[in-house]
Amino acid sequence: MPVDVNIPQIGESITTVFIARWIVQPGEFVKAGDPVLEVDSDKASMEIPAPASGVLVETLAEDGDEVAIGAVVARLDETASAPASDAPAAAAPEAGADAGEVRAGPAARQAAREGGVDLGSVAGTGKGGRVTRADVERTGMKPPMATPAVAKAPAGPVVAAGGTERVPMSPLRRTIARRLVEAQQTAAMLTTFQEVDMSAVMSLRKRHQEAFVARHGRKVGFMSFFVKATIEALKRFPAVNAEIDGNDIVYKNFYNIGVAVSGAKGLVVPVVRNADQLSFAGTEAAIAELAGKARDNKLSIADFQDGTFTISNGGVFGSMLSTPILNPPQVGILGMHNIVQRPVAIDGKVEIRPIMYLALSYDHRIIDGREAVGFLKAIKEGIEAPERILLEI
Repeated sequence: MPVDVNIPQIGESITTVFIARWIVQPGEFVKAGDPVLEVDSDKASMEIPAPASGVLVETLAEDGDEVAIGAVVARLDETASAPASDAPAAAAPEAGADAGEVRAGPAARQAAREGGVDLGSVAGTGKGGRVTRADVERTGMKPPMATPAVAKAPAGPVVAAGGTERVPMSPLRRTIARRLVEAQQTAAMLTTFQEVDMSAVMSLRKRHQEAFVARHGRKVGFMSFFVKATIEALKRFPAVNAEIDGNDIVYKNFYNIGVAVSGAKGLVVPVVRNADQLSFAGTEAAIAELAGKARDNKLSIADFQDGTFTISNGGVFGSMLSTPILNPPQVGILGMHNIVQRPVAIDGKVEIRPIMYLALSYDHRIIDGREAVGFLKAIKEGIEAPERILLEI
């Protein structure tokens, strides 16, 4: 009896994904847990593992196809055994093989494209001889080996005429575009702003950074302060941590905070689970782990699930102000921005202080303006007086 390969549930609000590429081809043997295909969602690219060991007998979708969550996209014959040629020598690519035939993940392929490295010449150290990003980086910069330029062109036609160039959107970009429009069409989205003086946090970090690094092996960043301040604000304004389900409001008594980090294909929003139960050091460790997995394209489906609120940090790119778009079904998202020395009035005197502008986009269907302003004010109070976070006041 053939074994179905299904598209698993990726996130609460994701209903479809795009087939990015097939890692295993029909007739090839795959072990249970090894990747069969790669899919793109609006959150990230991820590999779908084989549910059992066997030979891939057929694929039911092609590269670029949009398929529903739960759809059967391939079938395996688990009665077939691994071929006798399944030896280390057989796993190595033939000399001059096209890069598309090399077992490598998307992060490794991107690094190879950017560095002009021929994947066929890279010895893979990953599972089953897969080429990793680190393998490519160790190889260094060198020209590609007689790979036709057309093989590296984007999928679909490119039309150049009159100084214009037409390139098809990637499946990931198409999904992001559609879901951003859906978020604006389904929610009564509004944004309110606040400014926050970063002096206290910056002073605290300067005084204790050396001891923090010695104790925990990493620096304490700004994000952990904002995660902690946000959790205290969510406790005071629970509607911001809720979601709408039909005619009901679902209040969530847990705090899974989505944190935007840079991934191989752009910003992704993995989730720091039960963030209220983590210390500052634990929060920093969780964010660092997710950021590392994002860079290596190792984020799993579970890393994106069950988020209750999102924090986006455009300030790392120099953004002064923005109106972030909701991440459904969440009803609130906090936007952080860059820190700029600005003149402000302090006790009747003008002083230069490091100021950050904050933005809260929220669903006006369940969050009133007064609650939104109060929520941002609570974050401001926590950042400008960090001891309030520790005392939970």
